[in-house]
Formats: sequence, C-alpha cells, structure tokens
Amino acid sequence: MTALDSHTQSSDTPIRHEGFLRHKRYRYLKAAVVISIVSIIVYLFVDVEPRHNGGTWYGYTLGTISTLLIVWLMLIGLRKRAITPGHWNLKGWTSAHVYLGASLLVLATLHTGFQFGLNVHTLAYTLMVFVIISGFYGVYFYATTPRRMSDNRAQRSQAELLTAIRSIDRQLREAAQPLDPAYVREVKRAISKTKIRPGLFTSISATQKRCATTHALKRLRHAAPSAPEEMRRPLEDIMAILERKNALLLRTRRHIRFTTLLRLWLHFHVPLAFALLAALVAHIVSVFFFW
Repeated sequence: MTALDSHTQSSDTPIRHEGFLRHKRYRYLKAAVVISIVSIIVYLFVDVEPRHNGGTWYGYTLGTISTLLIVWLMLIGLRKRAITPGHWNLKGWTSAHVYLGASLLVLATLHTGFQFGLNVHTLAYTLMVFVIISGFYGVYFYATTPRRMSDNRAQRSQAELLTAIRSIDRQLREAAQPLDPAYVREVKRAISKTKIRPGLFTSISATQKRCATTHALKRLRHAAPSAPEEMRRPLEDIMAILERKNALLLRTRRHIRFTTLLRLWLHFHVPLAFALLAALVAHIVSVFFFW
C-alpha cells in the first residue's frame, strides 16, 4: 500500500463522535473504579477501633477526600463559563464530574462506617445521594436529548424555527386572498390563535390536536369537496401551507419541551447541590467544634 493509498484510506474512515461519557476511552470511569476498589479493599483490611466510623483516621481521610471532591465538582458551573482548550476542556471536565461524582457513593458511604442517625451528618449524606441520583438523570438527559433536539430541529435553531413559522403565516395571508370569507376566517384563526408553547405536563400530541392550525386544516379538508370549483385550487394551496406549518409547529413544540425539561433539571440539581454544600459545612463545623 502506498502512502497515498494509506492517506486516502484514513481520510475515508468515518470519525466517530466521542461523547463526554466515552472521553479519552473512559479515562475517568477507570479512575473512579480504581479509587472505589482501593477504598473498599483498605476498608476491609484496615483494623480500626472500636469500629469503622467517620472519626477514625481512615474515616477522616475519606471524609477529606470526599469534601474536596464535592467542592471541585461544584466548580463545573464556573468551568462552563471559561474557554480553555486542552487537557481540561469542558468535555473532559464533564466526564470527570460524572464518574468521580458517582464514586462519592462509595467514598462517602465508607466514610460513615455505615452509621446513620437523625443528625446533620446523615442529612449531608442523604443530600449527597439525592444530588448524585439527580445527576444520573441529568447524564441520561444530556446523553440522549441534544441529538434528539438536533434531529428534531433539522439543524435549525429555535429562532430560525419561529422565523419560519412567521414566514408561513405571511404566505397564508397572501394565499387566502382569493378565498370566500368563511375560509378566510379559518385561516386568520390559524394565524392568530395558534399557541406554540405547550404546557409542561401536557403531551405534545394533545397540544397538537387542540392547535388552531390543526383545527383549521381539518375544517378546510372537510369543506373542500363541497367548495365551488373556482375555490378548490386556492383551498389546496392553503391546506398545503397549513400542513407545512403544522409539521413545523410540531418540531418547535418538541424543541421547547426538550429545552424546558433540561432547564427544569438544572433548577433542581443546582440548588440541591448548594443545599448539600451547606449541610457539609454544618457537618464539618459540628465535628471539629462540638465533638
């Protein structure tokens, strides 16, 4: 094989997109697994008196590591606002955030020595578990939704979708001019009464069925067979435009639903993380100043 053939072959090979979960061949997953296994082995073979708990040397060690890790994990919000390519690019930071954050389930649990009660220490642990669980949901959402959003939008932004809808409304106004007033009223209703944003707990299909554009399209389809001959061609043009608008509305509503769910998750996960930080501070203060 010549150098040219080799170059052609390499250039023809499709480049597989590497998501944040597979970053650097699962580098941070491997690191999290190694840290967890080593922590478990030490926990099983180190003899502490009277038993494992957060107050032993090993408990303090794991507690310190867990605390520093939690603080570092919360810095991802600042990292997202910084543009720094290289070793600590955002994809790598996010991958580390996911896997090292999950390892806290092992580190913090071993730190407690499986001793829980109605106190601030267990509160901090419980909040940490809820933050990690909500993080798992966020990982699933961010791993699956952006591609679905991109496919749904057909590589267009939300602003471009809204602009396209307004453009279709202008086409409807122009195409409706030759129609009888009864048909024009349906078209005007489709333009003025259509609401794009669906309710959070309302299904997209239900929103689409109640949509003024969908209703107008149904009524015109029902009226078309009995319409005067000179009205049928303009009605067909109007219905074709309404079908395009209906499809575009469906794409836009799906995109808004995806965006809303992502924001809703952030409004839950981030405040919960700050509640964890506050409980963690209370836990540390109570240990060093009141014990």
